Amino acid sequence: MPRKFFQKYLPSHEAIRNNRYIARFGTLLHHPNLWHLNRHSVAGGVAIGMFSGLVPGPFQMLTAAILAVPLRVNLPVALATTLYTNPLTIGPLYVIAYWIGTLLVPGDGAPFSHPPGFDWSNLGAWLRASLEWMLSLGKPLAVGLVVLAVGLAIAGYVIVQLAWRVHVVLAWHRRKATRAGKESG
Repeated sequence: MPRKFFQKYLPSHEAIRNNRYIARFGTLLHHPNLWHLNRHSVAGGVAIGMFSGLVPGPFQMLTAAILAVPLRVNLPVALATTLYTNPLTIGPLYVIAYWIGTLLVPGDGAPFSHPPGFDWSNLGAWLRASLEWMLSLGKPLAVGLVVLAVGLAIAGYVIVQLAWRVHVVLAWHRRKATRAGKESG
């Protein structure tokens, strides 16, 4: 992947260790995989971010951080990946989760009602209405959210692993072709 591009903007290991906010956590945040861009830590970070993105309420990034640290995956990637859910995407994702839940837990919960319309001018009322809507959908929504979150996490992990591998193989072939061109020329 474009690792060299991102490494220009990432802090060094020394800067991370000496950061006054990170220093408060002692050695908990010093594991290299929390900050390195390698195939496994990035894929794990994407998986955790995809899973945590469906956590209700404002706890998505907190959940991603809590999971990323002990699992030793890339922390910034995990936090950034949770941003796939936002006021515009959360409604459709929860509708999909409810539909999945009704397939797995038929006959439970209230009949489906459409999510409340998003309104920037009255965000607090929209948040309250969204919470009431989620609670009214009950068990099918809860089961569907877990299944969808796990499915998205697995898909994210596999896609990153495959994309990274394809990128590496293509880079090998380009280097091989370049070397072959220099040797024949």
